[in-house]
Amino acid sequence: AQLELADEITEHRLLLWNRYYERLLPLAEAGRIELPVIPEGCEHNAHMFYMKAKNLEERTKLIDYLKENGVQAVFHYIPLHTAPAGQRFGRFHGEDVYTTKESERLLRLPMFYQLKEAEVDYIAGKVKEFYGM
Repeated sequence: AQLELADEITEHRLLLWNRYYERLLPLAEAGRIELPVIPEGCEHNAHMFYMKAKNLEERTKLIDYLKENGVQAVFHYIPLHTAPAGQRFGRFHGEDVYTTKESERLLRLPMFYQLKEAEVDYIAGKVKEFYGM
C-alpha cells in the first residue's frame, strides 16, 4: 500500500522537512545549531530531519527538554567502532577525528507521514525556545 502512495508520502515528507528547515534556519544563522546540507544537484526523499547541537551535553539536554514537552527526539546512530559488537569484532584504523564527535551532536526530530504541519511548528518552536529564541 505504501508503494502505491510513494509519491504522495514523499511529497508530504518534503513539505514537513522544508518546514522544519525554514523554522530552524534562524538558529543556524545565529550559529546555535547546524542544519542538513543537500548538495547542489542532489535530491532527497526527506526520510528524516536532523540537526546538530554543539556537543553531546547540549544534545542530551535538548532531548530531555523536548521530552518534557511531549516531543520524542532521538540521537541518530552510534559509530560502529564504539558499539560493543564493533569493538569485539571490528578494527579501527587511524584516528577518530570526526565520527564520534559528529555522531554525538546529531539529533533526529520526529518525521513520519501522519505528522502535521502544526506539529512541526510546535516542535521547531520548542527547539527555538530551548535555545532562547
